[in-house]
Amino acid sequence: MTFDWNNPYPTTRIPVFARNVVATSQPLAAQAGLQMLRSGGNAVDAAIAAAAMLTIVEPVSCGLGSDAFAIVWDGRQLHGLNASGTAPAAWNPEYFKRKYGEDARGIAKRPQRGWDSVTVPGAISAWVALHEKFGRLPFADVLQPAVEIAERGHAVAPVVAHKWEAAIPALHDQPGFASAFMPRGRAPAIGERFVFAEAAETLRKIGATNGRAFYEGELAERMAACAKECGGAMQLADLRDYRPEWVTPISQRYRGHEVHEIPPNGQGIAALIALGILEQFDLGGLALDGIDAQHLQIEAMKLAFADIYRYVADPRSMDVTPAQMLDPAYLAQRAKQIDLQRATHFTPGMPKAGGTVYLTAADENGMMVSFIQSNYMGFGSGVVVPGTGISLQNRGVGFSMDPVSANVVAGGKRPFHTIIPAFLTKDGAPVMSFGVMGGDMQPQGHVQTVARMLDYHQQPQAACDAPRWKVNRDFTLDVESTMRADTVAGLQARGHQLKSIEDPYMDFGSGQFIWRLTDDPEDGYVAASDSRRDGLAAGF
Repeated sequence: MTFDWNNPYPTTRIPVFARNVVATSQPLAAQAGLQMLRSGGNAVDAAIAAAAMLTIVEPVSCGLGSDAFAIVWDGRQLHGLNASGTAPAAWNPEYFKRKYGEDARGIAKRPQRGWDSVTVPGAISAWVALHEKFGRLPFADVLQPAVEIAERGHAVAPVVAHKWEAAIPALHDQPGFASAFMPRGRAPAIGERFVFAEAAETLRKIGATNGRAFYEGELAERMAACAKECGGAMQLADLRDYRPEWVTPISQRYRGHEVHEIPPNGQGIAALIALGILEQFDLGGLALDGIDAQHLQIEAMKLAFADIYRYVADPRSMDVTPAQMLDPAYLAQRAKQIDLQRATHFTPGMPKAGGTVYLTAADENGMMVSFIQSNYMGFGSGVVVPGTGISLQNRGVGFSMDPVSANVVAGGKRPFHTIIPAFLTKDGAPVMSFGVMGGDMQPQGHVQTVARMLDYHQQPQAACDAPRWKVNRDFTLDVESTMRADTVAGLQARGHQLKSIEDPYMDFGSGQFIWRLTDDPEDGYVAASDSRRDGLAAGF
């Protein structure tokens, strides 16, 4: 691939070239990863160290009670890991109906925060599973940079401080939240030192027991006790019985490359569907930031979302398979529904029956890691287990309460999940590990950045910095305020209901990209980190 190394968008970032590289949403996390690489570790050691650090320095997005997914190129093949949590055994629609009542349709209501939004946290299991399969350094050593920063404290970054303060009104009354995240009775100010000593001790216990303390030992007992005291359903058995799952990534061919995602229960298949639809068109023949190119991508994304919101769930309960949703004939049929001059409100097709942080790391031996973890809505459930620093996700919100839905809540089941790592190969060889953060923005970010690189040969940093659009669940459209005015006006003229958004952090995500320059890892990589957060790509 020959890139256009120009960057036509306002940015303070330049691409980073190195043989060993880490790209994350936070400089201290990138440095933790590089520290592992300089100590003789590999890209997996670097990714785990960066992930652990992010739970300390960006708690507004992830914590020790997060979920996670990963795709790893080990030098020979891809491996996928699904470490999304499962529902407590007691959960079902009747459980929520008894506690929270029902709506006018007779569908159970459910909370967005608190213990009844918490599924079993999977991120720690992801760190352990990745380390056991691929890690080189001792597990406790990999967590040590995060332990040190948690214990000594760090100056809170501007973007993190802003999101922290914004979360306080909704979460200050949740169990353990104020004690952990309002040490002075408020959110930390920009540059103010935040010490998270309880999380440091928890990380030590996780490192010393290879994660067992978290799922069956002292930490698990504390989580179960906190749930019981607060009226939650999580029990020790739910934690003890949980296992992450190694999976085979699913893929879609696009412009001579293969784009890989984790299969459902995640939404990565939405990116593959949209790219499969775009493969039917000559996107590169349209003006890069013009109306036609943007309209076509938006419509492809809307078609993809119409299908995934109908069909994607825990794969054990899906009505159709990913292969059926990605069938070339089906995607060609869906592509024909696009009106090139008018916005359309699409319905699901009929396939033939049969708050998040992303990071990526690569090393000079050719190992590449695409990793994502999240508490979901900022601080997630808002629950922090007393004395542990474990802030818990609220991924239970991803379940449906409708008994006829494939995604209906049930004990031991994984909910529809938004966080998705991605990977790009060509002819079976690794090309790029990448990801974009931000809820429903993630598959849309994958589509937009991949199209920019493969259709228009934009270099990773330019593709990262370019203004984005986002299709909402009601098919309205948000556009970044930096998008060209004539393109915005043209989209409105074609019937898109849109609004311009000033806050790119929450609405348009952020991303990290590592592109392998040649087939020889000795030639190194080029990395990019999104300027929408405080991110950093660094290497040596």
